[in-house]
Amino acid sequence: MQIHQVKPIHKSKKRKRVGRGGKRGTYSGRGMKGQKSRAGANPQPVIRNLIKRYPKKRGYRFKGTSKEVVLFNIYFLEKNFKKNDKINPQVLFKKGLIRKIKKRLPEVKILGKGELTKPFLIENCKASKKAKEKIEKAGGKIK
Repeated sequence: MQIHQVKPIHKSKKRKRVGRGGKRGTYSGRGMKGQKSRAGANPQPVIRNLIKRYPKKRGYRFKGTSKEVVLFNIYFLEKNFKKNDKINPQVLFKKGLIRKIKKRLPEVKILGKGELTKPFLIENCKASKKAKEKIEKAGGKIK
């Protein structure tokens, strides 16, 4: 017996020919038009590597990436605080001047509109150049 005379024990299974009518309907599981519905089409996902390199920015997964900032002007601090008071986000929250956003205290930034006569100690807050000048001129400090 030679190799060309050997026969398999079981019959080989024939490949299903899709897209030629039959019990699966006219499109036979291939959908309608497009590259994937054509015969011999085997599109390779070459662009996937390019897409993966893009930085992730928009969409439902990235909604909370930007930090919330609450703005205050100097005249607002002048009106609501006494001389030599300590001002930070926790104090502003306790006084009811700011509220938590998504269960977190927002960043506080102080702007320079208005006049300041009292000195304040400001912590954990950002301040504009004008606001810094006015606070230090009144005898206050920013940490």
